[in-house]
Amino acid sequence: MKIAKILSILGLFVALSFLFEPMASAQLGPVTKPPTITRAFAADKGAYQNGYIWKIYIEAEAGDADMSRITWVMSQPGVGSYFPEWINIKSQYQKNLKGYLQWNARNTGGNYLEGTMITLRVSILDKTNRESNDAVFYFTFESGAKDQYKLPAPFDQGDIPRLGYININLKSPGGSR
Repeated sequence: MKIAKILSILGLFVALSFLFEPMASAQLGPVTKPPTITRAFAADKGAYQNGYIWKIYIEAEAGDADMSRITWVMSQPGVGSYFPEWINIKSQYQKNLKGYLQWNARNTGGNYLEGTMITLRVSILDKTNRESNDAVFYFTFESGAKDQYKLPAPFDQGDIPRLGYININLKSPGGSR
């Protein structure tokens, strides 16, 4: 008798959960679509001398809300991750953007970076703080490396705007900035 009563109560709870689930979902509001990085490209190697310019190309589209910021985190072996940084997206690019971020590679001296691979993780936030998918780039410092790559579509179409600068000065592994 007790088991039948317990099963009846459990059945009642299951039935009520199906009845009230649509109401709970409606109270939360519609599920929104975050921005999406649709294409991305960057060279995978470059010379280690100060002043090397690394361009990180991205194309993205807004989801249900306009895009507001491009965010990134750079990591370096022996140092770890640098503080996250971001730039605000100009109003003309908040629905769709295609451009590049520019990093003027600087370090605290010497050729210690030869063979070092840094990692850059880029994403986009919209005005409701929903985050896009990540674009991850790997870059290795090699002496004498030249930018000998062909830009893929859609970044090969001429006048691609610079969206902003990445302002990170690399550290010596185990050292200070």
